[in-house]
Amino acid sequence: NSNQLSSVPLQILFYVNGIYYIFYFLATLAMIIYKSQVFSYPDEVLAPDLALLFIMAILEVPRLYLGSKGNLTEEEAPLGLSLVITVGSVILSAYFLVWQTYVLKADVIINAVLLFTYGLESVLKVIAIAAFI
Repeated sequence: NSNQLSSVPLQILFYVNGIYYIFYFLATLAMIIYKSQVFSYPDEVLAPDLALLFIMAILEVPRLYLGSKGNLTEEEAPLGLSLVITVGSVILSAYFLVWQTYVLKADVIINAVLLFTYGLESVLKVIAIAAFI
């Protein structure tokens, strides 16, 4: 069967997102540490901010794995599950963009890029799922 339905742009985006997320995680972690040293960062807020960053990192692994697997095997279930996990990742990214204790310009930039890639990836996932059905 030469009728290949998996999306090459989506697969490339999964790869790019995987690399970018490593940068995002390390940059956000470094900024949280920086903010805790430079600003009066309340301890009762520092721990939840760190916890949310680690939860986001833990979500990123199955999100990318299921998305990539679903795309390559042309199965809508893993791709759909990846799309659901993406919603959680978007909410967490929005938290770091808007609601964390101190939001630096660098936070705004890296979260805007992440949200843009999540949005683009989500559109491509929906298109891929529609092609598989």
